[in-house]
Amino acid sequence: MTSELLDQALVEEATKKSGLVWVRAAGTPAARALWHVWADGSVFLVGDGAEQPLSGLADGGSAEVTVRSKDKGGRLVTWTATVAELPARSPEWDAAVAELKGKRLNAPDGEAMTDRWASECRVLRLTPTGALLPVPEGNLAEAPVPSPATTRRPVPAGLPRLLSRRRKSG
Repeated sequence: MTSELLDQALVEEATKKSGLVWVRAAGTPAARALWHVWADGSVFLVGDGAEQPLSGLADGGSAEVTVRSKDKGGRLVTWTATVAELPARSPEWDAAVAELKGKRLNAPDGEAMTDRWASECRVLRLTPTGALLPVPEGNLAEAPVPSPATTRRPVPAGLPRLLSRRRKSG
């Protein structure tokens, strides 16, 4: 078996089993965690509008996709991809949306979700180019991407005392 076939199998199996992939569009500084579906040899994403942001990912562009282990969280593989935007309501879009629909958790609009995706979202296909990137060395920790969903605030002053009382009484 050739090295290319082994690389292709690694990309497919790792990406299929991962709940999230980290995607960095060419020319952007940070990767973003995105939920996805693996089908027909590509990653499919739905975003923008009320869904996950797909900033920087443009039709005809390229991206780096990093797949992490679902159980340990360690990096398994990073691969390059070409980005293609699927025209809404095309046969390819319908097939991708059928796959994505089954993986979308807690959709606010249920069955009307696909109509919303057609009118306000983008569906992207990230197809592996065959090139795997080497595992980087050193600390790769980065500050989180700014988001309106951030809830981190200072710990209330009385919380440590409250928690220590619970441990003593248990």
